[in-house]
Amino acid sequence: MRDDGLWHPRLLHLIASLGHGDLLVVADAGLPVPPGVETVDLLWQRGEPRFLPVLAAVLGELVVEQATVAHEVTDPLLLAGFARQFTALGADRVERVPHERLKDLTRHARVVVRTGEATPYANAVLRAGVPF
Repeated sequence: MRDDGLWHPRLLHLIASLGHGDLLVVADAGLPVPPGVETVDLLWQRGEPRFLPVLAAVLGELVVEQATVAHEVTDPLLLAGFARQFTALGADRVERVPHERLKDLTRHARVVVRTGEATPYANAVLRAGVPF
C-alpha cells in the first residue's frame, strides 16, 4: 500500500502509462466523454469529489508540460485554484481556449477522470511531459 498520493489503482496505472504528449483530462460531472476514451468515474454524488483536490492529486503524480482550460471560467474559486495549482508550469504553459475547443481536445485524450464537480467549466486538459 502507498503511504501518500493517489490510491486509486486504475488511475495510477493510467497515469504511469502515459507517454510524452499524451492527454489526461480532469473533468466536472457534465463534460461529455467521447466514445472510445477511457473514463475513470470518481463521482458518487453531486459535488463529490471536488475538482480541485482531484486535480491536485493527479498533478502530484504526473509531469505536465501544458494545461488547457476554458476561457469561459468565471468562478473566482476555480480561477484561484488554477492559478495556485498551475504555478509550477508558468503562465506560458497554461492555455485558455473556448470550451468547444476544450471538448474537441478530449477526443484525443487517453483518459478522462470525472469528478462530481458541478461548477461550470471545471475541466483541465493536461499534456504529459517528461522529467528531464
